[in-house]
Amino acid sequence: MGIAQWHEETLATYRKPLHQLQVSGQLIRYEPSSQTALSPHQITEILQTSSNNPLKIPLPTTEDQQHLFKHFAPVFEIDVATNNDRIGYPELQTKTTSRINTSRPVVFQHLSHTRLGDQILLQLNYTIWFPARPKSSAFDLLGGHIDGITWRVTLLPNGKPWLFDTIHNCGCYHLFFPSQYAGIIKQGAEFAESYFQPQPALIVKQGMKPVVRIAATTHYIERVYFDQNRTTGVIQYQWDDADNLRSLSLSDGAHSSLFGQDGIIAGTERGERILFWPMGVPEPGAMRQWGHHATAFVGRRHFDDAHLFEGVFQKNTAFD
Repeated sequence: MGIAQWHEETLATYRKPLHQLQVSGQLIRYEPSSQTALSPHQITEILQTSSNNPLKIPLPTTEDQQHLFKHFAPVFEIDVATNNDRIGYPELQTKTTSRINTSRPVVFQHLSHTRLGDQILLQLNYTIWFPARPKSSAFDLLGGHIDGITWRVTLLPNGKPWLFDTIHNCGCYHLFFPSQYAGIIKQGAEFAESYFQPQPALIVKQGMKPVVRIAATTHYIERVYFDQNRTTGVIQYQWDDADNLRSLSLSDGAHSSLFGQDGIIAGTERGERILFWPMGVPEPGAMRQWGHHATAFVGRRHFDDAHLFEGVFQKNTAFD
């Protein structure tokens, strides 16, 4: 019932025209500081060349990775009402005390892979961090220290963006945004959460970057669209490798991981854990490391599952 209610509330937001979405502060666009424009042929060549190995796994060189990340980089359009709505760089004050330095707007990147039939597809992951999701009251079960979002692009072997999906960095609020190159087969297993698609398929055009609209305070994604018109303020973000969060410097010169042995960031627990601990997810609502993101409370689903899309999404042969 709780999941169904969230779906209805989210759909109500997505039914509103873009210009009618609430703005509590100022709309700020975070755009990549350096960009690369690749031709369709160049993208296909990178994927085909990097898959020339016995397992046919796309493994681009470091240089080609950077070209792909910059080419498919999103624009984060954020309603900035307070400093908690600005993205930044995680820092450690002690091994168990962290903060987000918003004077360093950074998007963290890492590669992953998924399966589609007998093919292995490359995925580009873009992660941002906020200082907090402020509590609306003492009874707010969802607010707490540090918040974040991961935006993911799954590429077909021909270089077309097949599917976009996103989670908050606790694993919650998993949303799917298929492109015109994807078709839906079915909604997955019975008695499990649906693969929630809040808006029609995205029509991807060459040279256009997706704009990810993010609400103030809750950091809910309210829309994804393509529009190069800059009607808001712009801040350029820098790039960093997500692996660097495993070894952050401390004041005494030592280094420690942002994440604990359990993959969770200390001090980011949420009140919702009191209700959801029977679901089998450790510390529901807490911020966590890649590989620890359960994305469903009803049924079993994980963000890094290599078979996540199989049986639900397929290639749209009309665009082959």
